[in-house]
Amino acid sequence: MTRRATVFAHGEDPISHAGVLAQLRGRPEVEVVETLDVKCPVDVGLLIVDAVDEGSARALRALRHNGCSSIVIVANVLDDDAALRAIEDGAVGIVRRSDASAEQLAKAIRSAASGGGEIPQDVLGGFLRQVHSVHQRVLAPRGLAFAALNDRERDVLRLVSEGHDTRLIASELCYSERTIKNVIQDIVRRFGLRNRCHAVSFAIRQGLI
Repeated sequence: MTRRATVFAHGEDPISHAGVLAQLRGRPEVEVVETLDVKCPVDVGLLIVDAVDEGSARALRALRHNGCSSIVIVANVLDDDAALRAIEDGAVGIVRRSDASAEQLAKAIRSAASGGGEIPQDVLGGFLRQVHSVHQRVLAPRGLAFAALNDRERDVLRLVSEGHDTRLIASELCYSERTIKNVIQDIVRRFGLRNRCHAVSFAIRQGLI
């Protein structure tokens, strides 16, 4: 039998809080915990708020500090910006209050407890567009990427892994030898590696090249 996911619910509004608890107590796949104890962490903290704002961010941090491994937010007001902020604050699941049926809540809790996440489909597109916009306007012009390595870094490590020396890599990629050395040194420093061989080994193990 699959282990029940433990969940602690915290709500700004006592009526909404009570309603959510009533729905959860009828679900066999979740176990509602009444109090928090950092010595016995619960799988999921369920945060019930009107809007995603600084107050919800403080409550989220408090839940995590007091033993909630993952946080799911149930919000009354939810748009693209609110969804992005919830994720920035550390939530791994978001449920709109109007969609918060017992089944949907249990699904979000189980997903969070198993390392997954939930986000309403109608805000997912907007969220992905914002991520793309950040990449295009902020990261790409600086040669950065959301991935652990940018394109130039991957190209350099790929050529190192093929046995090319600095001069040949510089010629192949049309950079100076100094630039190639700087790229490798930055990777080594950023990931706490020992040398270029260690950097190649790390990148291969992590599936980065």
